[in-house]
Amino acid sequence: MKNFEKLGVNPSLVKGLAELNIVVPSDIQRNVIPILLAGKTDIVAQAQTGTGKTASFGLPLLEQIDANLDAVQGLILCPTRELAKQVAKQLFKFIKYSDKIFIESVYGGEQIDRQISALQRPTHIVVATPGRLIDLINRKAVDLRKVKTVVLDEADEMLSMGFQQELDQILNVLDNVENKWLFSATIPQGIQQIIAKHLSADAKRIEVKRKDVVNKNISHQYLTCDESEKLNALLLFLKSQHKNRGIVFCRTKSIAKKLAQQLIAKNIATDAIHGDLLQKERDKVMRAFKNETLRILVATDVSARGIDVSGLTFVVHYQLPENDEYYTHRSGRTARAGKEGVSICFVNKDEINKLRKYERTLGIRFEKVKLVY
Repeated sequence: MKNFEKLGVNPSLVKGLAELNIVVPSDIQRNVIPILLAGKTDIVAQAQTGTGKTASFGLPLLEQIDANLDAVQGLILCPTRELAKQVAKQLFKFIKYSDKIFIESVYGGEQIDRQISALQRPTHIVVATPGRLIDLINRKAVDLRKVKTVVLDEADEMLSMGFQQELDQILNVLDNVENKWLFSATIPQGIQQIIAKHLSADAKRIEVKRKDVVNKNISHQYLTCDESEKLNALLLFLKSQHKNRGIVFCRTKSIAKKLAQQLIAKNIATDAIHGDLLQKERDKVMRAFKNETLRILVATDVSARGIDVSGLTFVVHYQLPENDEYYTHRSGRTARAGKEGVSICFVNKDEINKLRKYERTLGIRFEKVKLVY
């Protein structure tokens, strides 16, 4: 139950954290922060989304920055534009009472000229997606010669999105950096190759055990229904939640689109995000959801990476995810910042075994619920 000051974090940063209601460090933060503050090091930290990774690497990185040196000193690589924006925003909130540190996020789907212009201002930390960073490097629009630390956030996700070649290229450019910090939910073969090729042989290894991963403030529930009953069951559940807001997860784009239309037809303020949307359409949906114009967001797993919306009371698994990591990622959208939330699965009788597997691997317990028709 150590606090952040006891971990060695600067009091001015601790003050910024306290204002965000981040007071008690999570497991990953307790394990990682003292190591990263102690000196030059490479680290491989295995932890799921929603465990407090951003503060784990963000606080030590901010401590390293010389605010008087007008140069990029830290680089954070993220798989998606949403996550890049979210990480940059989070770091900016941490430094409210600290020296003025300038953070810039760069990503695809946005005009590159605007980002090049922004990088000409004083910039200490760049948060980037790999493809856009390569574009900027090729145009000589970003100077990485003074970078001391590179962070790979959600490294496995970057690989699954096809960024292995870009990561190799970027890490080759940054061959002389002092610190390489890799954070990943899983360590597949491709990540092992990156570790072997680019990190030092004595890199520290930290793993947050899966039972410690899922937020204890989430109530995990399920109800059994056939496919033909799902929509009515969802409408009943939403009615029982009154005006509360949440995300409904689907496995496929086609189901997400169809379900959003069905909910709109029932006068429920809903929209969907999925892989077929253009970036500006996706941004418009997310703006409406964050502004509370929408009550319900229907989402697919990949499209929901990096979503961070406060005040969501529930997550509905309209279709179960493909693996238990996605279950953790989905359910972590609710019960943020110490609040409580519900994660409810709509399953048929054959899928109950899958829930039992989640219970074993994630250390959670599902409660069966019934809706009154």
